[in-house]
Amino acid sequence: MTNENKKDINRRDFIKVLGAGAATTAALYGCEPQKKTGGNTALGEVPIDKMTYRISSATGDIVSLLGYGCMRWPLKEKPDADGNVIDQDAVNQLVDYSIAHGVNYFDTSPVYVQGFSERATGIALKRHPRDKVFIATKMSNFHNPTRENSLAMYHQSFKELQTDYIDYYLLHSVGGGKGIKTLKERYFDNGMIDFLLQEREAGRIRNLGWSFHGDVKVYDYMLSLDIKWDFVQIQHNYVDWKHASGNNINAEYLYGELAKRNIQAVIMEPLLGGRLSNLNDHLVARLKQREPESSVASWAFRFAGSPEGVLTVLSGMTYMEHLQDNIRTYSPLKPLTDEEKDFLEDTAQIMLKYPTIPCNDCQYCMPCPYGIDIPAVLLHYNRCVNEGNVPKDRQDENYRKARQAFLVGYDRRVPKLRQASHCIGCNQCIPLCPQGIDVTKELHRIDQFVEQLKQETL
Repeated sequence: MTNENKKDINRRDFIKVLGAGAATTAALYGCEPQKKTGGNTALGEVPIDKMTYRISSATGDIVSLLGYGCMRWPLKEKPDADGNVIDQDAVNQLVDYSIAHGVNYFDTSPVYVQGFSERATGIALKRHPRDKVFIATKMSNFHNPTRENSLAMYHQSFKELQTDYIDYYLLHSVGGGKGIKTLKERYFDNGMIDFLLQEREAGRIRNLGWSFHGDVKVYDYMLSLDIKWDFVQIQHNYVDWKHASGNNINAEYLYGELAKRNIQAVIMEPLLGGRLSNLNDHLVARLKQREPESSVASWAFRFAGSPEGVLTVLSGMTYMEHLQDNIRTYSPLKPLTDEEKDFLEDTAQIMLKYPTIPCNDCQYCMPCPYGIDIPAVLLHYNRCVNEGNVPKDRQDENYRKARQAFLVGYDRRVPKLRQASHCIGCNQCIPLCPQGIDVTKELHRIDQFVEQLKQETL
């Protein structure tokens, strides 16, 4: 059976389930006004039956190449009485639209969106036949890895997701903390790995894997164990492929080690925390010259999805136009040529000349005990770098404009009580960062830079 035939069969199943509702949904959202994104998003028809699928080597699942990352669900202006900040109606609409257009993999965690992502995801997916979607969630026992707490987290996931089995279950953020010591505390010393293997044997977990951040020694250790891993989730994009901007090792090595063992990869951070969709004007022009009708982000998604060993590529799509753009990119995927890969490698080298901070707004460092909005501070700095608003040379004719843009934007995006000036260097955030950022150092650097700009008189 060809890949195209498999795709057709899978899509017919979706159409049977969704019926006229799918077409109605497509028509409705096709007329939605586009959110302004600086011209970096492509427009055009959103195909409803051309999604590219990959087949799981472990279970034979036919999985959409575009996976929905549920870490950035839309938020309401005010939380509910229980603190839930997620806009459930918006989540339902995004889920309905994605399923109608062939997306069937949904990735969440007990810690996403202040702990409410699983619940919102479960409510949205419960409205669709269970056997038409694949649910992924995680053992996110970062702070309290006792057996009792880990078991409670595991069982709570089933309750929140309203399901009696998990399709893809992950040990979350393997490689962080104190390396192998932390790994063993979280999963081995408490007996959780044996428990999860038993759960897979019983069918309550259909695929067992892990997501990697951090110490490559842990990565190699995990692959050396006498455990059958069904998949591994890695960070992979055209910057990290050779240059390791996020983790301590490049994605080419991570993917290569999986390929040697015939383990499929689930991809996270295809946009490098959004930075590959918010490039500076020079890089945007470079990509647009090659593909005027394609979005800037589509280059990154094509790169992430091109390797044959990739099962699915996750994207945290908060807005409808981002979902639509990614569906276009993978409906169907146009694999990169060798020449296009070389072009993106050249683009990556140019990009690395701009000193951005590898923050992907995952919020793992939050809340800060001193009230600092750490991601907002770091992302404002990155945004100004990409927009050319980080003033350096006072002799530059644009210095005054860039200085004002940086300072005014900083006060607008980050309330004064939550700015970097309030960092006391407690370092509690550093071991929590999956990107290995020395958060304290970066906060102090940005604060000193801000103070320098404020004190200068022009």
